[in-house]
Amino acid sequence: MSKKKGDKKDEKKEKGAKKKGSVSVGDLAPALTQAARSLRTALSRNLADGGLYAGQDGVILQLSQDPGLTPGQLAQRLGVKAPTMTRTVGRMEAQGFVERKPDGGDGRLIKVHLTETGRQSVERIHRAIDDSSQLALQGFSEKEVRTLLKLLKALDRNLHGVEAPEPEEE
Repeated sequence: MSKKKGDKKDEKKEKGAKKKGSVSVGDLAPALTQAARSLRTALSRNLADGGLYAGQDGVILQLSQDPGLTPGQLAQRLGVKAPTMTRTVGRMEAQGFVERKPDGGDGRLIKVHLTETGRQSVERIHRAIDDSSQLALQGFSEKEVRTLLKLLKALDRNLHGVEAPEPEEE
């Protein structure tokens, strides 16, 4: 039996795709996880200069936007368990970045507030984020960065089960 001309073209296309380094969906999670770890490592290195540890930057940035959150509210917003946040807040209080105060309306609630040291660290955190991002994006064009951000946001929406917003009409 002889092969048809169309069958040979299809075989060549398949072989060509494999030669060019075909990608499977199974490649996404490990690559994305590794890139996120590498970016977080670079950010942690930049934050260490200011005496901050991984995860503390998120607490400070949340409190700078919305002062006086409970440890439970912080945990929920940052996607960690409440006991983890309680330990983090305790450590940050010992370092002088935050202070715990009873809520004015409900004395049973404890709210977390930035100290002056904590407020001063906000700009340093933003610089560390910018420096780490610039390092990660070396060699990318502005268009590639826009595309990457668009794709990452779409991926995040998919994972949260949120539909994409309707495109704006011009």
